[in-house]
Amino acid sequence: MESSGFSADRDWHDDAMRLIDLSHTVTAGLVTYPGLPGPEISDHLSFEDSHAAYAEGTEFTIGRISMVSNTGTYLDTPGHRHRGRHDLSGLALERCALLPAVVVDGPATGPVEASAFEGLDLAGTAVLLRTRWDAHFGTDRYGDPTHPYLATDAAQLLVHAGVVLVGIDSVNIDDTQGGERPVHTLLLDADVPIVEHLTGLDQLPETGATFTATPVKVAGMSTFPVRAFAVAPD
Repeated sequence: MESSGFSADRDWHDDAMRLIDLSHTVTAGLVTYPGLPGPEISDHLSFEDSHAAYAEGTEFTIGRISMVSNTGTYLDTPGHRHRGRHDLSGLALERCALLPAVVVDGPATGPVEASAFEGLDLAGTAVLLRTRWDAHFGTDRYGDPTHPYLATDAAQLLVHAGVVLVGIDSVNIDDTQGGERPVHTLLLDADVPIVEHLTGLDQLPETGATFTATPVKVAGMSTFPVRAFAVAPD
């Protein structure tokens, strides 16, 4: 049988590869998208309270979190924008895991235009938009309407090119100065998941990395936080 190349005891250092975390840390009260509440994190069962249920010297803690689904670094499925389309439970792993990444630099503010993708082989890839807006995460500046986003014609280009997933390190992949969200509409209608609020994309090469961003498999929800990461040459 042909080997997949992966094993539980694989030594990434021997293969000259490294794992790169591309996710923001979720903390109590964290404001991700301006206007949405931050998460509430607490104990459902504390170590101290567990003593009544377990033998002496044995203790456990069980946590509880209450949050909106758009918290931290998260992934949108088609059901986030289009009624009747699949939710997180219908997300195929092939759409969000072990994808060849193409990192495209965008402007400090305003749209990433279609011209940014000229000459790139994008079929079957995760396109990651590196704008460095993540430097403002957690500040009032992060939600400024001048934030970087993907132009509508660029989104059309990506769909036609056959991309599998699109991510961005900004507050929204759409222009938020109006109520329309054409990029969400186009990408999610084409079954292209969107990952927003990425961070650390400056650590990735333009090509050669593998990207993964898998959410919890929840029926009835269409958006959820992910642990986004890349495997890249060292």
